[in-house]
Amino acid sequence: MIAIRIIPCLDVDCGRVVKGVAFKDLREVGDPVKMARCYYQQGADELALLDIGATFRSRETMVDIVERVSREIFIPLTVGGGLRTVEDIQRLLRAGADKVSLGSAALADPQLLARAAARFGSQCVVLSIDAGLDNGAWRVYSHGGRRETGWDAVAWARRGEELGAGEILLNSIDRDGSGQGYDLDLLRGVSAAVAIPVIASGGAGSLEQLAPAVLQGGAHAILLASLLHDGKQTVPEIKTFLREQGVICR
Repeated sequence: MIAIRIIPCLDVDCGRVVKGVAFKDLREVGDPVKMARCYYQQGADELALLDIGATFRSRETMVDIVERVSREIFIPLTVGGGLRTVEDIQRLLRAGADKVSLGSAALADPQLLARAAARFGSQCVVLSIDAGLDNGAWRVYSHGGRRETGWDAVAWARRGEELGAGEILLNSIDRDGSGQGYDLDLLRGVSAAVAIPVIASGGAGSLEQLAPAVLQGGAHAILLASLLHDGKQTVPEIKTFLREQGVICR
């Protein structure tokens, strides 16, 4: 078993960290720079900073926030939201990002994954997949879960790997913010279909729900938001509990 990563996720809208349920009913939870510093000091392995409103509202990416966060933390930083071109990606990398997350833009132009991988390396390219269950099948959605794309989640994951994505951020829309646990069937389906790491996202509400994402779902990393933002747990507490469950942590 590989050592899994714990990745706090900061969903940002209008420059503030927000959290919702199934991508709706957003509430403000804090300042991204202060929260990033806190999770870094707690021992997070990586950090994800996602501008969840950028694609839908056609805003520019939050370069200033990325620059400020990158000065406060010294762990890999993944940034996503509103990235449409190789130039957009380069701008974020220069601002301090280590990886970029591509979702809606990759669906609109799959070759963006290939161009980004060729220019910056696959290790820099994360394919973000927002998947929802529709008549027994996992469908991929774009624009913050607002548009159904026609893609099957497993097929799109395979295609993303072929195009050069270095890992997959797999988010269950149905479980997002629900506290009901990760969608293990979705995780298993995608993890078994690709050779690149899969990050589990969407649904963690208790410590007991984390280990199954790795041991049953095949996840290589765990993305966390509500469990951390609401003060229920800290990163050290999460790693200690996972190790007790037989999960190797970094």
